[in-house]
Amino acid sequence: MLKNSFRGSQAVTLQTQRLQTRRIQSRSKGPPLAFTFDIDGVLLQGPNTLPAARRALDVLKGNNPMGVKIPFILLTNGGGTSERARRRKLSAQLGVELNTNQIVQAHTILNSVVHKYADKPVLVLGGRNDDIRKVAEGYGFQHAYTTLDVLAWRPETWPFHDLTPEERQSAKDVDFSRTPISAVFVFHDPRNWSLDIQIIIDVIRSRGIIGGPYLDVPAPSEPDLAHSHEHIGSSQRQARRDRSTTPVDLVFCNPDLVWKSDFAQVRLGQGAFREAFQAVYKAVAGTPYPYTQFGKPTTATYRFAEQVLRDRIEERAGGSVKMPRVYMVGDNPESDIAGANAAGWQSILVKTGVYDPAHGPPTHAPTHIAEDVEEAVLWAIEREMKQA
Repeated sequence: MLKNSFRGSQAVTLQTQRLQTRRIQSRSKGPPLAFTFDIDGVLLQGPNTLPAARRALDVLKGNNPMGVKIPFILLTNGGGTSERARRRKLSAQLGVELNTNQIVQAHTILNSVVHKYADKPVLVLGGRNDDIRKVAEGYGFQHAYTTLDVLAWRPETWPFHDLTPEERQSAKDVDFSRTPISAVFVFHDPRNWSLDIQIIIDVIRSRGIIGGPYLDVPAPSEPDLAHSHEHIGSSQRQARRDRSTTPVDLVFCNPDLVWKSDFAQVRLGQGAFREAFQAVYKAVAGTPYPYTQFGKPTTATYRFAEQVLRDRIEERAGGSVKMPRVYMVGDNPESDIAGANAAGWQSILVKTGVYDPAHGPPTHAPTHIAEDVEEAVLWAIEREMKQA
């Protein structure tokens, strides 16, 4: 109903509407509004493009009563590949040429912290083979390793998985007994939960040296160490003390417990892996392990995304402009809507993904509920024109 009435309304002529838009832009020197879209469940459903997505993006290209191009970015808790590769794939799927700076994946924010770990060994998790290592190296992590590297080094670290020829070929030859891991980054959904949980526990409890003694349990007294059958020099003892007081950083990039694929029911996401890890870690160590969480709906991710959107708007405008009202269009009340509301954005919940009206009202109230992304875009444009 909204789509037809919007296009057919004669209340305001097209010429008057565009004049209103020019007045808005002349005051702000920027676009009248901007959009941030989730991908899965909003533009895509599994590998398939939702029909409303192409129509919505066509509206943003200028086929609207305002007669202007409306800026947008894509903000997803997905990932597993580089932003450049994701841009190429999405451009083909959506039938619109995207720029790399329009893609914000769950792990894109790690570009803002890579300087702390650039020259330190880190463990990176998620995806197939060494795909995530390549993404991490593209961000600037110079020494990124995977759990497949660990398994290739010592198969006994997890004897319940035999490396495939492809996995073995992707593994690096590393001696982890001499490679102190400073941080663990869960970039994307892990493929082998049991292997990854075991190796994360080894890294954390040994303070970075896989196969080393667990340093979160009472250590032998200094005399025992000094007279052990393995000679330990003073420098080695100091190194052990330093490691025992320096915890390994643990970072998750996506808190989503579930996500919507083309399967009938929602699938477990990285948030479920985090819960599984914490349950096991608490069982063996006594307490949960502290961690940093990125991804929607975290404040850090929404601030990062807003800066990306601002940079894109100012790049197109050729200078500083007033930030327009931002509309977040998503399918998940827990991540898309909660995060947008906390960020002070307008939020539109669509019914083509995780949210199912049959299960009751959304846990976080959006500004508006729409059938699909096309209706969401048209509603937001009409709302801005009425308020102008």
